[in-house]
Amino acid sequence: MVAAFLGLRLYSVLGRRAEQEEEPAVQRFDSDEKPAIRPAAVPAPVAPPRPAELDGVMPAVERALREIAAADPKFNLAQFLDGAKGAYRMILEAFWRGDRETLRELCDDDVYAGFIAAIDAREAAGETMDNTLIRIEEVRLHSALLDGRMARIALLFVADIAAVTRDKDGNVIAGSLDDAIESRDVWTFSRNVSARDPNWLLDETDEG
Repeated sequence: MVAAFLGLRLYSVLGRRAEQEEEPAVQRFDSDEKPAIRPAAVPAPVAPPRPAELDGVMPAVERALREIAAADPKFNLAQFLDGAKGAYRMILEAFWRGDRETLRELCDDDVYAGFIAAIDAREAAGETMDNTLIRIEEVRLHSALLDGRMARIALLFVADIAAVTRDKDGNVIAGSLDDAIESRDVWTFSRNVSARDPNWLLDETDEG
């Protein structure tokens, strides 16, 4: 009887333990609740690279240039600088030759009037200018402004120029073709950003 009693007790204990061991364990992934779906991380916006043309430019000038670009989506600083260099050469050479037509196309009324007055005085004296633009050493942003819809950008041009003035007989009365001089000019170009015409006009000249 004692043996039977012990066997019954062992069965009741071991049997329950075995039944418990046979029950499948509840897995952490068997939950009825679906795991929360986290939104994919949105990459931080990458700022566009800063144009090399803005190196060394004052913050106020840079802000004005960005305002001009915002008002005129077609504005491109690098293209503007290349165009300004070409205009600098064309305007100087037109003035030296007395080419009024080219000056009319590239200058506003006030600057054009100033060039024409100088050409008229030179021709009245029988003088001619035999100048040569040797090279443009540097073009630097000087100032910029967006006034309403009118954009104005001033550039400092540093150039080497061989300047010679001749009298009516062709004699050199000033300058020398052998010695180029450094010229420093601040030219301001303007354009209405709402205009269809993409060309900028020279509207002010000054010494740098």
